[in-house]
Amino acid sequence: MTAEHETIPPWYKQFWPWFLIGLLGASVTFSLVYLALSIHYFDGTVAEDYYKEGLAINQQIAKQEEARALGLSAALRADPTTGDLVIDLAGEARPERLTLTLIFPTESQRDRRLTLEHVRAGRYVTMLEAPLRHRWYLHLEPDDGGEPAWRLTGEACFPADGDIDLAPGV
Repeated sequence: MTAEHETIPPWYKQFWPWFLIGLLGASVTFSLVYLALSIHYFDGTVAEDYYKEGLAINQQIAKQEEARALGLSAALRADPTTGDLVIDLAGEARPERLTLTLIFPTESQRDRRLTLEHVRAGRYVTMLEAPLRHRWYLHLEPDDGGEPAWRLTGEACFPADGDIDLAPGV
């Protein structure tokens, strides 16, 4: 009887150690790429004072109810070539200035606050330095220096072909 000795190759010539090292390397690579992307594309959707904003919901609802009681509605037109914004306000209120807040859904640094001047018979106008693009949430309020009494809301995707309706509502 002769005992044959099987020769085992060194670890670096075998399949399983390299397979396990490859899995670990892939998970570390994926984690680093994911970390870099999440830092670079931080969306900032959670406000720091979210509790106070949650308590203010009743005030926002009251503003929208006031707009409904005044019979307010508005039509917004945006000129895609010049960037002019025109709002025709229908209802009982005619303030001298309106504030239009443009809220970008995912990037708070792109939010804008515009002041529109009263031109005539419920028409308000402002000019933008560049035409709007993409989807926005819209809040329209009177700009009388204090806390606004009413609010109209809407949603738009620019450039828009027709009028964008703003109405009382959440």
